[in-house]
Amino acid sequence: RDGWWREMNDYCVIGSGISGATISNLLNKKSLVHSYDKGRGPGGRASFKRVKGKVGFDHGTQYFSPKSKEFKRFVNKLIKKKFLKKWNGKHIYLNTKKKENKKHIKIIGKNGNNDICKYLLRDIKCFYQSEVKKINYKDKKWFLSFNDGKIRSYNSIILTCPFPQLRKLSKKFIKNPFIKKTLKMDANITVMIAIKKRKKSSSSFLFNDTILGWAGNENSKKRFKSNYDLWTLQSTFKWANKKIDYNKKNVKKNSKILIDKFFKLSKIKKTKIIYSINHGWKYSSNSNPFKIKSFWDPKIKLGVCADWFVGPRLESGWISANDLFKKISK
Repeated sequence: RDGWWREMNDYCVIGSGISGATISNLLNKKSLVHSYDKGRGPGGRASFKRVKGKVGFDHGTQYFSPKSKEFKRFVNKLIKKKFLKKWNGKHIYLNTKKKENKKHIKIIGKNGNNDICKYLLRDIKCFYQSEVKKINYKDKKWFLSFNDGKIRSYNSIILTCPFPQLRKLSKKFIKNPFIKKTLKMDANITVMIAIKKRKKSSSSFLFNDTILGWAGNENSKKRFKSNYDLWTLQSTFKWANKKIDYNKKNVKKNSKILIDKFFKLSKIKKTKIIYSINHGWKYSSNSNPFKIKSFWDPKIKLGVCADWFVGPRLESGWISANDLFKKISK
């Protein structure tokens, strides 16, 4: 009987970032849930770029620092389970507008910052490299067309994609005013580099620059041993917004700009680049939250949750997903 009940209440969740992973986990307790993502694995903008074995880069979310009591409890639970840990070390703030708060803890995944999503999706059937091209509602069922030509149907659908992609997929089905709003999500260009190993190195830099915003030392997270120093360099939103549409065409040029800035601003002696990887995030984050935290239409069983409802932080996505679950549960 339980299996039959779950089958009558099946959900398709598009996206395996923090919002998608959280809502999938909550719904899976009483319903059948399938998760789909166009990426190669879970995490969304908290993805971990693996290079070899455990060696890799947090090329999206660098860390998270819990603010709400509820999220703190959740994070502490995962720290006890050894999925997450604190990122200690020497974090240098060169941005004079932001001073380091000693109470501001930095939490990271034990093996990568997508560990939080892996934990939430551990009991969920996930389909990766599966991009949804179109959705349609007919006879009280949702029909999803994927990039491989397959069509799958579900009773309910949850969308957790960036706002521009959401509008393209679902604007004719969502009647709420939020779907008509103008929302320009900020971009980010990330460059991952391997350089000659130094005896001592800082854990991160927060720069006071118009182009380079951040640099994180992956070795300082103590997840793996590497013969090189691995650094993740992230641009400012303002610079990336101008460059993102042509980043693939200008990969070498944009990467060089960020790398040269890194050596100049960090005062680390310029050395040979063993290898570099460039990744552009066109829809990185939204700093202008909406008045609602999530959306649910019980008539057609369509829901939306995402960090951009609440704010630019990873915790925002978790808050949005929990808010949606409350609406669905009413």
